[in-house]
Parts: sequence; structure tokens; C-alpha cells
Amino acid sequence: MSKLTKNQKLVAGKIEAGKAYSLTEACSLVKEITTTKFDASLDIDVRLGVDPRKANQMVRGVVSLPHGTGKQVRVLCLCTPDQEAAATEAGADYVGLDEYIEKIKGGWTDIDVIITMPAIMGKIGALGRVLGPRGLMPNPKSGTVTMDVAKAVREVKQGKIDFKVDKAGIVHASIGKVSFDTAKMIGNAKEFIATINKLKPTAAKGTYIKSIYLSSTMSRGIKIDPKTIDEA
Repeated sequence: MSKLTKNQKLVAGKIEAGKAYSLTEACSLVKEITTTKFDASLDIDVRLGVDPRKANQMVRGVVSLPHGTGKQVRVLCLCTPDQEAAATEAGADYVGLDEYIEKIKGGWTDIDVIITMPAIMGKIGALGRVLGPRGLMPNPKSGTVTMDVAKAVREVKQGKIDFKVDKAGIVHASIGKVSFDTAKMIGNAKEFIATINKLKPTAAKGTYIKSIYLSSTMSRGIKIDPKTIDEA
């Protein structure tokens, strides 16, 4: 077994094994145990009591984080010429149509989100093999296929993210940066968890939110007591 580094020993001493912390405590603690030299992402993992294999227990949605993600989100807007000016003004990094479709066919995916219009989805369908594995395929359920592309661009730039439960019944998301003050961390976490709560499938039985863990890039996870969310 490899030896723990000095930082790992320091971190190990700050997290009590098996303890579930309050959301406020977890947000403070994650700042203490993050030792990366870069501004690490603040990540949340929520294990749900659902069976994702069943269509009526699939949990997916979007949430607008009140304090943003702290990331520079690169947005490509594939739209008709009459919408290009509005999309550019809203903050899209790349705006166009056919020329970007050709670039993507060639393997270009230097973007984080693609926003488009319903009438254009026919052209984008052929890009599924490139966009699908990277989670870049536009979807009406996530608000990235819409007639109002300018509004969608603004929302994404301001901190709107989409999420989906994985095969193991866990929802993973980045909800900010470790450099955020604890009040912003708490605000984003509460909004994210509240949104998941609203999406509880009627077919889901028993405990819906089984566990919540907060972590940063390359840090250990900190278990949160779900009962403390509303107290934060």
C-alpha cells in the first residue's frame, strides 16, 4: 500500500469516518481539504432510490444555479441567419450553422453546450455519433432545443446546468468552485437538491434521496446529512 503524502495525512485527519456533516459544515470542510493549486470544481453526488432502467423512474432536469458555476462555458448556437445577431448579443461564443456542422463532422468539439432550434434538429441528428458520447447533443428537455435561442444562451451563461441520473442511480454535477464563499456554495447546493426533490418519480418507493456527498476536484467526498439541507 502506498504511503500517504503530507497533504493526504492532513486531509485524513479532518474528516471523521462514517460521520454525516451538515451542509454548512461540509461546505467549510471541502475548502479546507482541497489542496490543488488550481481553482477546483465543487462537485455534488446524490444517490437516489430509483431504478433508472425503468422509464417511469428516470430523473433528469435542469437547474439555474443562483451563483453560477464559476466556469467559462463555451456555447455554440446553431441557428437560422435571422437569429444569429440575437444569439451573439446574448453571449454565444460561436454562432452559425452549416460551417459548424461540417467542423463537428470533422471532429471539432471544443465547446461545452450546443443550443439550437427545433427546425434544425434534422441536420444535427447525423452528428449523434460525435456529440452523444460527449454529452453535447441538444435536447428539448434540457432547454437546449428552443425557438428562443438568445434566452437559452443567456441562461447557460448565467449558470443553468442539466443533469441526469446514471445507471447506478446517482446524479453527479459540478455546482461551483472551491473559491466561492460558503454562502454561495450553500445556495447552489440547496437549489440543486431542491430541484431534484421536485422531480421525484411517482413510481419511486421508499427513501428517495439516499445519500449526498460533496467534494472538490481530486478531494475525498464528505457525507451530508439530508436533514440539514433546509437548516443551512
